[in-house]
Amino acid sequence: TDVITDLIEKQGKTYDEVIAIGPMIMMKFVSELTKEYNIKTIVSLNTLMIDGTGMCGACRVTVGGKVKFACVEGPEFDGHQVDFDEAMRRQSKYKSFEIAKDTSEHVCNLTGLVNDDIYENHVGADPRVYPSDKGEHVGSPLQELNREISTKRQSRVPVRVQDPIVRSTNFQEVCYGYNLDEATREAQRCLLCKNPKCVTGCPVAIDIPAFIAEIKNGNIEEAARIIAKDSALPAVCGRVCPQETQCEGVCILGVKGEPVDIGKLERFVADWAMKNQLSFTEKAESKNHKIAVIGSGPAGLTCAGDLAKMGYDVTIFEALHEPGGVLVYGIPEFRLPKAVVQYEIENLKKLGVKIETNVVVGKTVTIDDLTDKEGFSAVFIGSGAGLPKFMNIPGESLNGVVSANEILTRSNLMKAYHPNASTPVFVGKKIVIVGGGNVAMDAARVAKRLGAETYIVYRRTEAEMPARVEEVHHAREEGIIFNVLTNPVEILGDEKGWVTGLKCVRMELGEPDQSGRRSPVEIKNSDFVIDADAVVMSLGTSPNPLISSTTKGLEINKWQCIVANETTGQTFRKGVFAGGDAVTGAATVILAMEAGRAAAKGIDEYIKSEPGF
Repeated sequence: TDVITDLIEKQGKTYDEVIAIGPMIMMKFVSELTKEYNIKTIVSLNTLMIDGTGMCGACRVTVGGKVKFACVEGPEFDGHQVDFDEAMRRQSKYKSFEIAKDTSEHVCNLTGLVNDDIYENHVGADPRVYPSDKGEHVGSPLQELNREISTKRQSRVPVRVQDPIVRSTNFQEVCYGYNLDEATREAQRCLLCKNPKCVTGCPVAIDIPAFIAEIKNGNIEEAARIIAKDSALPAVCGRVCPQETQCEGVCILGVKGEPVDIGKLERFVADWAMKNQLSFTEKAESKNHKIAVIGSGPAGLTCAGDLAKMGYDVTIFEALHEPGGVLVYGIPEFRLPKAVVQYEIENLKKLGVKIETNVVVGKTVTIDDLTDKEGFSAVFIGSGAGLPKFMNIPGESLNGVVSANEILTRSNLMKAYHPNASTPVFVGKKIVIVGGGNVAMDAARVAKRLGAETYIVYRRTEAEMPARVEEVHHAREEGIIFNVLTNPVEILGDEKGWVTGLKCVRMELGEPDQSGRRSPVEIKNSDFVIDADAVVMSLGTSPNPLISSTTKGLEINKWQCIVANETTGQTFRKGVFAGGDAVTGAATVILAMEAGRAAAKGIDEYIKSEPGF
């Protein structure tokens, strides 16, 4: 205070405002002094929130005769109005949790705050005290705070699933998801961060804290409305998105425990909306422009939905007899029920989106036909990457060697798994799936359900597998046998041309390759044979060249992917846009959706820039 007095009186300087940050006693003295000189003074009461108690009641302070809460209404207050004596008494003699009678139902929670800078946000939850037998607190406030985090915040609410032995014999959905009580309890774990990293981790930027807050409040319809603003496929994404590497991967709770199960909460909300037949079909005034979307997978559906909301007349052209793309032909029923996909598609139709099936663009119609003859102002190519890759090793032409795409398409879209189906599917008695991605897991689990003893062969370790951890876990539970650090070199067959086995070599990991994963290196003289009568290649896919080869002006790269602007989806041909797997090669559903959203915005900007709009 002597320093302040010296500045004001002896140096004769004039000050309009003072900001005081420091120990409570010092802020009190500064405020008393500046009040004498009538200088506006702002004090920061951060100490009430994190210093000395770790209890909710510590943030309570009287300002101007009224009860305030530093964590909600501060921490900055008018220093001349703060009752410092009361605040300091509470700081030094805090023995029990108190709530002032005039504080309504305010509940302040510090269970998300520890001594790490990353825990900078907090929200309402149950206040706790930790009494000992003598009525005193056990341990320091920070210790009790960390104990609260470990017991309340650390572990997720478990998700119910089918028994592995039972589910390996049926095609019913494996995961049951949350019910209302489970979803509410899991939502309570969320810190509702002020700067939520989960939103930036989501490719389509869903307002995750907002919809979780509505679950906490019991307003599931509003939660569904919030999600629908940014996602056309919430029931799908809640089931198949790799949340662990995206939104959940950056959840702040994951630093000291398990992140919030955002995916299961999204699924719960979407399923609740589906059960209650809710749809959110708000759209702008018609713009009188027709847009063609090629492909009804996640990129095409998302692009079509966003454009329809903008007021465009959108038609999707699908090559197969059912819309949904990879969602219906590539993902098994036990992971993504077809009824879920159909529900999402019906919601798009309510927006006015039209879908024409059995239209193979590049054969039955070309992009030139769509733009020049049928009057479409722009075209979006979301045809995916459905062309399977093979190893080009001896024996790949033998009977019993198929791609994962074939197994999945036959069993999914053509219902070959059904005993009375007319579509044949061959998995043999002992089958080997080559690959370690989600598609490999899907193919293996389908084969298991169709009665085959099933093996997965992968040239790296399980830690390097690109498949989701959850899918690998479920596959193991269901009895799939893993052969890691194993690479096929030849498929063996009999005199009739049928597979009899897979010749492999053992591998070890060497130096990292361009992807950052350690490259597998063959161990000499380590070859061995796995007896099998069927082999499935699940080595990824590439875009079908049908569209690029029949459309002038499109540029493709060495992987046969269409070259398009990353931000707008614009290709080298005017008015033609592309996104999803057709541009990136095989990737995830959510990344395809992100590309579809970006292209919809790019198409809108393109049309608005054209003369006569």
